[in-house]
Amino acid sequence: MAKVFRLALIQMAVGANKAENLQKAAQLIKTATKEGANIVALPECFNSPYGTSYFAEYAEKIPGPSSTILAEAAKENSVFLVGGSFPEEDEGKYYNTCTVYDPQGNMIAKHRKIHLFDIDVPGKIKFQESDVLSPGNVFTSFATPFCKVGVGICYDIRFQEMAQIYNKQGCSLLLYPGAFNMTTGPAHWELLTRARAVDNQVYVASIAPARDEKGSYVAWGHSTAVNPWGEVIAKAEADETIVYADIDLERMEEVRQNIPLRNQKRTDLYEVTEK
Repeated sequence: MAKVFRLALIQMAVGANKAENLQKAAQLIKTATKEGANIVALPECFNSPYGTSYFAEYAEKIPGPSSTILAEAAKENSVFLVGGSFPEEDEGKYYNTCTVYDPQGNMIAKHRKIHLFDIDVPGKIKFQESDVLSPGNVFTSFATPFCKVGVGICYDIRFQEMAQIYNKQGCSLLLYPGAFNMTTGPAHWELLTRARAVDNQVYVASIAPARDEKGSYVAWGHSTAVNPWGEVIAKAEADETIVYADIDLERMEEVRQNIPLRNQKRTDLYEVTEK
């Protein structure tokens, strides 16, 4: 496996026009690939505004228009593509779903958001994804020539057990397309990305949409990549951009040798297991 590869985080501005969002995503994927990206990741809800009032309206079956565009972009640019997420409809239920493609355009993974974003911060934000969405029930990872990659969506990053399971599965990179807001974003976005990296001694990246101050839901932005030492190695601000991170697997091994957590776990006292 290659010891260093390039990850691109596409922080795209998302509007109400699905066709325009899809066209823009395809263009940005091409740009990222020209800059040497081996894996490209889009943000949560890249094809639609984020909100419970939009999920049903923009939802698609898979395959459908959005997954077709993503497959074509992966093949055209010969790149591994983590398609952020978009609302999926399946047998009358709606999911927040991330699809993943290999450089031949084959869909090699599909992650349905496991932990739904139901929060209430009085005076600041109340949001109930579960009003419309159903949760996924499967952990999602995929293999590349570079390393194994685990996928979560937004609120999934708050649950360290999920990251620990991906770590046990051999993932060296965790990707979380997400749309934290102006309350949780400043407080927790970078903190959680760094925490998951340090906890598991892996690379972690969180990929956000660009901020739209006029939107009904205002995203924090600040797409971020963190190395296993907890250092931020790439970070956007709020506007539309692409940020790049060089993922150095030798650095990961160095951190694991210096602080050998894997050999020091007290499995006689505790253990996180997948059911």
